[in-house]
Amino acid sequence: MTTVKGKKTPAAKLPERAKRSEPEHLSEKNFIAALARGLSVMRAFGNQPDRLTLAELSKIVELPRATVRRCLLTLSTLGYVESSGRYFRLSPQVLTLSQAYFSSSSLPRITQSSIEQISEVVHESCSVSVLTCDEVVYVARSARKRSASLHRDVGVNLPAYCTSMGRVLLANLSPEELRGYFSRVTLKKYNHKTITDEAALRKILDQVRKDDYCVIDSELEYDLRAIAVPVRNVAGDIVAAVNVSTENNRLTIKQLQTEVLPVMRQAVSRIRNSLISL
Repeated sequence: MTTVKGKKTPAAKLPERAKRSEPEHLSEKNFIAALARGLSVMRAFGNQPDRLTLAELSKIVELPRATVRRCLLTLSTLGYVESSGRYFRLSPQVLTLSQAYFSSSSLPRITQSSIEQISEVVHESCSVSVLTCDEVVYVARSARKRSASLHRDVGVNLPAYCTSMGRVLLANLSPEELRGYFSRVTLKKYNHKTITDEAALRKILDQVRKDDYCVIDSELEYDLRAIAVPVRNVAGDIVAAVNVSTENNRLTIKQLQTEVLPVMRQAVSRIRNSLISL
């Protein structure tokens, strides 16, 4: 609650994604709501037009305009947001945040050459992702890109329950973690093939755990199918996932399993020996 002229008013609502990001053990005393709101405003620019107004941002993040305005002024002072009249856009300064991750994490650097080799052999797009905030985030991408997946660049986040890499990573969660995931996530139907029944998804994840790979057929995008395998470190822990995606008219599911999967498994085996610190 906040106090205005002696009256108590409800605190600004935090976006659902910010709530999901907060560890359960983090006390309200240690949680910096203003920082969470500022980050949510920055994320709001993703998958949106080049410029957004204050009203549009307020609607996206579900926060009062006054709160969003303060966030924008702060981000502008720090150089992360630019303004032109009533419009706002992210500045190139934002790239320094992603660069901090890439310069400090060995995962993208170690996996890049291997996914390029996979892509060269199978002639399809290849990517690496991790599970964060209940979604998969692309951290590495091969140079080869098919037209159907041009928008899936590094930094893109996608739902875990209906993507091949997401299911590989979800299958590795403990029963408690998986229960928490399903309690937080809205299982949206992207088309008639998207599986949104929790019981059915749990059975699929059980099978993915046994098979040690996952195939997705048109559940997220109608004309796209993909296959993914887990990436393990030297201790055997799953730290990421690798996938190969293709248009439906290029490779059958059988071809993915018999021709592409062996190539991927050889590659992640090589990657494992280099992942010592993860």
